[in-house]
Amino acid sequence: MSGFLPENPGVLQMDVIAEIRRRHLVEKETISSLAIAFKLSRPTIRKHLKTVETPAYQRQHQPHPMLGSFHQQLHAWLEQEADLPRKQRRTAQRLYECLQVEGYQGSYTAVQRYVKGWKKKRSPHPTIKQAFVPLAFPAGETCQFDWSHETVELGGVVQTIKVAHFRLTYSRQMFVMAYPRETQEMVLDAHRQAFAYFGGVPKRMVYDNLKTVVDAIYAGKERRFNRRFMALANHYLFEPVACTPESGWEKGQVENQVGNIREWLFTPMAKFTDFAALNVWLAKRCCELAGRPHPEQTSRSIAECFAEEQPLLMPVKAAFDGYVEEMKRVSPLCLIRIDRNRYSVPAQWANSVVSVRLTADHVRIVADGAMIAEHHRRFGRDHLICDPWHYLPVLEKKPGALRHGAPFQTWDLPVAIKVVRDRILKQDQGDRAFVDLLLMAKGLGDNGLDALEVACDLTLQTGVISAAIVLNEMRRLTEAAKPKALDDTPASTPALTLEPVADCSRYDSLRSVCHVH
Repeated sequence: MSGFLPENPGVLQMDVIAEIRRRHLVEKETISSLAIAFKLSRPTIRKHLKTVETPAYQRQHQPHPMLGSFHQQLHAWLEQEADLPRKQRRTAQRLYECLQVEGYQGSYTAVQRYVKGWKKKRSPHPTIKQAFVPLAFPAGETCQFDWSHETVELGGVVQTIKVAHFRLTYSRQMFVMAYPRETQEMVLDAHRQAFAYFGGVPKRMVYDNLKTVVDAIYAGKERRFNRRFMALANHYLFEPVACTPESGWEKGQVENQVGNIREWLFTPMAKFTDFAALNVWLAKRCCELAGRPHPEQTSRSIAECFAEEQPLLMPVKAAFDGYVEEMKRVSPLCLIRIDRNRYSVPAQWANSVVSVRLTADHVRIVADGAMIAEHHRRFGRDHLICDPWHYLPVLEKKPGALRHGAPFQTWDLPVAIKVVRDRILKQDQGDRAFVDLLLMAKGLGDNGLDALEVACDLTLQTGVISAAIVLNEMRRLTEAAKPKALDDTPASTPALTLEPVADCSRYDSLRSVCHVH
C-alpha cells in the first residue's frame, strides 16, 4: 500500500484515507507504523482517522507565475477603472487582450482568476443568477434591435453617443451604427442602413417598448405602434414585435451583443474625427468579427452561417425615405429653429408656415408640395446654418446688408470672386454693383456662380476692375450662339405646274391708255 500515494502528499484520495482508517480501526495497526507505511506524519494520520466525508482542499493563495511583471500592470488597470461607470470598465477578456499587446504570453485563465479574486475582495456578496430556456430561430426569420450608450472622443471632444444594434438570430451576424441621438429619424435611418448592410429584410423585428416605436402598451403582447414606424414596417414588410416590459431576455442575443461590442470596440475609448469616420470603422469591424466561430455551430464561422441565411431574407426593393415631418413658422429673419439650431429659408417664405422633414443627416424644407431648401443637419447648440442665396431678394432692396450680414460673412466664395468683391465694395455704390452681379449669377441657374468666377478671373487679367466689366464678361460668356445664316440659293428650282404665257401685246395696250391721258 505504500506505493499507492498521491503526487501531492498534502492531498489524499478518499480510497487512501479509507485504507488508513481500516488498518487502524479494524486491524489495530499503530499510528507510527501507518505513518511509516504511507510516508506521512503522525498528525496527518490522526487527522485522517477522523475523516468521514470527502475532504475539500482549496488553495489559500492562488499563484500567478505567468503574470510575472504584468501583475502590477493588471492591478493598476483594475484600480484605475474601479470608479468608472460599469459600461466603461474593461472585462477580463479585454484586459487579457490588452496585456497581450504589452507582451504577455500567458493564458487567459490566469488573468480571469486574478480579476475574479480582485472583484470578490471589493464585492464579497455573490449575485443571484436567473435561469433561462435556450431558444432556436430559423434562418431569415428574426432580427433583434436595441440601443446602447457609449463614450467616445469625436474631434477631440469626449461625448456620449447612441449606438443602434441589429442581430440576426440564426447566423448571429451583427450590424452597429452610431448616432448622436435616439430620435425617431435615427431609428428609421438605422433600419435603412442595416437592411442595406444585410442585403435583405428579416420577417420579424424584435424591440423593447421604445417611445419611438411603441405609442401605447396594452395587456399581453398587444401594442399600438407609432404611425411613422409602421410606415417603415409596411415599406419593408417585416412584422414588429415588442417584448414584455422589463423582460430583456426575450431578445437576449442583442442584449449580450451590447456588452460584447462595448468590450471589443469601445474599451479603451474609441477616437475618431466625426460620426462618418466612426461608422465606416464600425461597419468594417462588423465584417471582421463575423470571422469568429458561431457560438452554437462551432465548426462554422458567423460569416459562413450568414452566407446561408442571407438568400432567405426578403429583398430590399427600394430604400425607405426615413424622415420625420413637422410644421414650422419661418421668422422675419428667414430662419426656422430646429433642436436649438437655426436654418435659413428662401426670403419669399418669411413669416410663412412650412413643412420641415428631418432625417438623420439632412433638413429638408417643403412648401406648396416642393422642396424649397435643404441643409446638412448640425447637432449641438446655437449653430446658424445659412444659404446666402436665400437672402438675395433681401439684398436687392437692402444692398448695405452685404457688408455685415451673417450669411455673407462666412460665405466661402472662389478666390477670384472674393478679390473682385473686395475691390468693388471700396468703390462708390459698390454694394449695389456687387449685388447686381449676384442677381445675374442667380438668374443663370446652377452654372451662375461658375460663370461669375470666370468673368471675375478675366476681369482681373485686364487690370481694370469694375462691376460693368464683370457684367459684360458674363454676358459674353453666357450669350446664346447666333443661328447659322440660311443659304439664299435653293438646292433646286421648283417647277411651276402652269407656266405663264408670254404676251407682249398687253404692254402696247397700256401705252395707248397712258397716251390718251
